[in-house]
Amino acid sequence: MSADWPVELRGVTESVVATLGPNGRWNAAALGLHAGSPVTAKTWGNTRTRRNFHRQGGGVVQFTRDPELFTEAALTVHEGDEPVFDGVDAWVEVDVERVAAGEEDGTEWEEWRLTPVDAGVERRVVPTTNRGFAAVVEATVAASRLGVEAFDQAELRSRLDYFTEVVRTCGGEAERDAIDRVLELTEEAR
Repeated sequence: MSADWPVELRGVTESVVATLGPNGRWNAAALGLHAGSPVTAKTWGNTRTRRNFHRQGGGVVQFTRDPELFTEAALTVHEGDEPVFDGVDAWVEVDVERVAAGEEDGTEWEEWRLTPVDAGVERRVVPTTNRGFAAVVEATVAASRLGVEAFDQAELRSRLDYFTEVVRTCGGEAERDAIDRVLELTEEAR
């Protein structure tokens, strides 16, 4: 069985991926999708996503505009009983195949080819550009790199401060709640 991606991908598209863990629950994590033929993604370090990709050979990639779901997926252990989480606009079940591996600045990475096998659209939306949501996504990227030697920690903290201000100025209630959660989760690292 094969399917098409339910959305147009270009550059790096941020998503939430659900992978089935050994506990029978679906673990959510942020996953950057690199557009191309084929679509690829990298896992960094010994993450649940990497381990579950090896164990299960796939997962469910989800596209969401929900800043709180994205924050929880990016920065916490967020699990559910179903592979598609509430608040997603579209999803695609993928088979994964490791195509490369290496190490960068002391962190192991693996690159995966993602092949769609089933897909669904939960809701069609008119696209909008919300700077607050984009800032939440960028804040989670910076936050996820705190404590990783390969990255300048002062620069990451500066980015977090900047993105927090963007959210406070341009985001709605959900984005402000999400950035508060980012700051709560990174308080010790800051």
